[in-house]
Amino acid sequence: MEIVILEEAAELGRLAADAIVALLQHRPGAVLGLATGSSPLPVYDELVRRHEAGEVSFAQARAFTLDEYVGLPPGHPEGYRTVIEREFASRVDLPANALHTPDGAAQDIPAACAAYDAAIAAAGGIDLQILGIGTDGHIAFNEPGSSFASRTRIKTLMHQTRVDNARFFDDDLDAVPVHCLTQGLGTIMEARHVVLLATGEGKAEAVQHLVEGPVSAMWPATILQHHPHATILLDEAAAGRLTLAPYFRQSWETKPAWQGL
Repeated sequence: MEIVILEEAAELGRLAADAIVALLQHRPGAVLGLATGSSPLPVYDELVRRHEAGEVSFAQARAFTLDEYVGLPPGHPEGYRTVIEREFASRVDLPANALHTPDGAAQDIPAACAAYDAAIAAAGGIDLQILGIGTDGHIAFNEPGSSFASRTRIKTLMHQTRVDNARFFDDDLDAVPVHCLTQGLGTIMEARHVVLLATGEGKAEAVQHLVEGPVSAMWPATILQHHPHATILLDEAAAGRLTLAPYFRQSWETKPAWQGL
C-alpha cells in the first residue's frame, strides 16, 4: 500500500488522472472502475480537461461502476448511473454501451448481481478501480461488518451512510434509499490497481484505520492492506491522524521516478 499526502484535492485528482492516462496509452481498451461521491470529482474533471486537450481517448475503454441505489426510478438525478454519466461519461468519448452499472431496478436482484460480477469477469477484470471511503470506513457500499469474501449483492445502508448522503437529496433523509446494490469486497480486491482518494478532516479517522489499524470487518477498507497494488491519495486534513505521516511524505518525495504510481 502506497500512501501519498498532498496539499489539495486538485493535486490528488491530477495524480490519479496521470495513472489512468498512462494506462489508456498502454492499453486503449482498458477496463476502468468508476466511483461516485465527491472524492473522485477532481479526477473526472482532470480527465475531461485532458480529453478536451486531445491527450487521452476513452473510445475503446470500458467502465464498471461500484454501486447503485435500489428503488430509485430510472434517470433519477441521484441514481449513480445518472451521476456518473453527468460527471464523467457524457463529457468524454466513452461509448454509451461501454458503461456498465448494477441494475437497481431488477426484478431478480440476486440474478442481476451475479450477472454483474460475470460481466466484469468477461471483460477481463478491472484494470484500475477508483474508490472513495466513507466516514465509517466503507468502500463502495460495503458497510461495517461486510464479509471480505463478498461479491456484488444487495446491502442495507447504515443510518450514518444515509445521513452522509442526504446532502444529495436536499437534506431529506427519508428520500435516501435504504438499500443498494454494491460490488463486494471480494470483487473490488480483484481489480489489478486500486486508487483510493480521501479528502477532509471528516475522513481522518477512517483513513487512520485504513492505513495504520488492524484489518477488521468493522472498518471494511482495511482489507486494502492486503491488496498487491493499492494507492491511497490523501490531502493534509484526511492524513491528519496518521502517526507515520512524516515517513509517508518522505517516501513520496524520494520515490524513484521510474516507479510510477
